Amino acid sequence: MQDEFYMARALKLAQRGRFTTHPNPNVGCVIVNNGDIVGEGYHQRAGEPHAEVHAL
Repeated sequence: MQDEFYMARALKLAQRGRFTTHPNPNVGCVIVNNGDIVGEGYHQRAGEPHAEVHAL
C-alpha cells in the first residue's frame, strides 16, 4: 500500500472526533509496520488521550 492510503485512513479516523475535541484539533493515527496496519486511533474527546495513545 502507498503512504497516501495510510494518510487517507488517518484523516478518516480523525473525523470521528470532529464534534468532541474542541479546542484541540482532530487527529487520527495509523501505525504501519512493513506495510501492515498494526494500530489505529483517534483523539476522542478534549482532555483525554490523543490519537497516538489509542493507536498503541
